[in-house]
Amino acid sequence: MKTTNKFVMAALIATTSLGAVSCKSSNAVKGGAIGGSAGGLLGGVIAGKDNTAVGVLIGSAIGGSAGALIGNQMDKAADELQRDLEGATVERVGEGIKITFDSGLMFPVDKSELSDVSKQNLMELAATLKKYEETNVLIEGHTDNTGAEDYNMDLSRRRAYSVEDYLTSNGIAKKRMEITAYGEMQPAATNDTDAGRQENRRVEVAIYANKKMQKMAEKGELGEL
Repeated sequence: MKTTNKFVMAALIATTSLGAVSCKSSNAVKGGAIGGSAGGLLGGVIAGKDNTAVGVLIGSAIGGSAGALIGNQMDKAADELQRDLEGATVERVGEGIKITFDSGLMFPVDKSELSDVSKQNLMELAATLKKYEETNVLIEGHTDNTGAEDYNMDLSRRRAYSVEDYLTSNGIAKKRMEITAYGEMQPAATNDTDAGRQENRRVEVAIYANKKMQKMAEKGELGEL
């Protein structure tokens, strides 16, 4: 699980027992392993500047048997996304899913127009989101530190909105989605190498249960899809 958010990682180590399952190129933190203490601790973290996709996923977990039911649903959705998304990294985190798209594959250099490959990926993502309607979606734009900070922030915002707009055009309600732009503020790797800068140029998508899905899980009403 990749993240530069040291606070989130510290909270995970301090307050959770991690159950890992194989997920192609990554490990998954299974739903149900995270209790209320972790959620409370991370609530303060995700309220501020460290409100990254991983922080949101861990902070939104409800834990217990209800969390395990949600996790089972997310396992199925993640399997579909791993199969269908080309060139994207799909990770199960907490009771949700984190998807990382390489913006070098998604967009032309210095642009926010989606490539054909990106459009196909987002169509597949939209198809899966339609099956799991009781989920929210966070879309984050990130850049490397090349160029002016203000410009990078604007570019990351325009790219995140391009993803939202395309998902909306494919039938995903805007009210399910939230946009966050970080520019160069949240690097996933060093900006001192070409490989690191490429890794930092990315769009991250977090998929997690909404309140209705959580209540259904708590009542044992979360059926099979």
